[in-house]
Amino acid sequence: MKSKMKWLISLMIGLLITGTLSGCGSEKKQSGIGEKDISGNITVITQRTDIVDTVFQKYAEKFQEKYPNVKVSFEALADYGGQITPRMNTKDYGDVLLIPTQVPIADIPDYFEPLGSLKDMEKKYMGVEERAVDGKVYGIPIAVTYTGIVYNKKVFEKAGIKKLPRTFNDLMEALKKVKNSTDAVPLYTNYASGWPLTQWEGVITTVAGDPDYYNVKMVNENDPFAKGKPHYQTYKLMYDLAKQGLIEKDPLTTDWESSKAMMGRGEIATMVMGSWAVDQIKGVAENPDDIGFMPFPTNADKVIFPLGADFQIAINKNSENKEAARAWVDWFIHESDYSVKQAGGISAAKDKPLPDELQQYKKEGVEFKLLTPAKKGQKGLMDKIDKEAEIGFWLEKNKKTIVEAGIGNRSESFDQLAEQFNKAWNKARAKITKK
Repeated sequence: MKSKMKWLISLMIGLLITGTLSGCGSEKKQSGIGEKDISGNITVITQRTDIVDTVFQKYAEKFQEKYPNVKVSFEALADYGGQITPRMNTKDYGDVLLIPTQVPIADIPDYFEPLGSLKDMEKKYMGVEERAVDGKVYGIPIAVTYTGIVYNKKVFEKAGIKKLPRTFNDLMEALKKVKNSTDAVPLYTNYASGWPLTQWEGVITTVAGDPDYYNVKMVNENDPFAKGKPHYQTYKLMYDLAKQGLIEKDPLTTDWESSKAMMGRGEIATMVMGSWAVDQIKGVAENPDDIGFMPFPTNADKVIFPLGADFQIAINKNSENKEAARAWVDWFIHESDYSVKQAGGISAAKDKPLPDELQQYKKEGVEFKLLTPAKKGQKGLMDKIDKEAEIGFWLEKNKKTIVEAGIGNRSESFDQLAEQFNKAWNKARAKITKK
């Protein structure tokens, strides 16, 4: 009898230990494990070479106040995707890292530890569905960013602009006031740097007033540059601003780094940019409070700030310190200021409040929404058609062409360019969808 009791007790202890260990890695906050019980050395790999020796060191200090038995080391990669993907053929790719976009979504479980079920985690976090596989979440966005217009409040005040522009006509009138009443450049395109022109593509959802438009509707339609459609409206505005002299006098000699300081000094009124740029501009501004951010104008019934997920933070499935790694992931998302202060966005955690700059817009009815993902079987279709058509929605080439036509360096009208883009899209779409 005694031997039988000993056997049962041993079995129960074994089951208890097994149950406790099986909960590790995927879900923290279980078994009453406290912060001081978690220990180990972890390596966090980041793409932020600019702040790895400053901001991230301070993060480690704060983290270790809560988790004193976890030692955090950092490694920063300048070419993140290009450098991390070869290492993923081994087990040596840190404990916590960012999921590189080069890894096919279906292959993510081969490299990363599941963080929880999609059903549960999408209630708490934005953007987790983007890298989920078979109902499991493998990464959480380190920030959620948005695109709109960075503007100088003082310049607007000098120009007599009392209300932020809501429609295309409002913006055009506001920029004309800047030109007529101040010495500032109404809208700075940063043509010569090139890549800033690609930021205009990020406002298409705002212009459409519909989070379904970009990935769901447009990919199933012909003539995206037809009159009245979002791409026509957006890039016709770019053309008109150039044609009416509401951009920099010599776009061919612009410079991104210089433009930040110029806006900070009140020499530029507006730039179309992602939210990440706000803190960079404030950092070189004479008065950071002069720099504001507003939604791109739209003629749609409602105003949407389109949200886009940044890199997703994840755990190496081969890590020997998964509890410590998960502790860092949770702390970084919920307790660090990275998403707002360093990424210029908002937190992926739904319980985190919006930055003060955006609170006013929420009160005014502006909606903050992630773009609707592509339909099943159409993921990546948009990019395939775009590549075949050589339009380059997220590239600078054709946007430069639009500016050049606007300032008179090319003979085409905008409608002629739009027709060229439509023909290229329709031909490519017919070819790709037949495959």
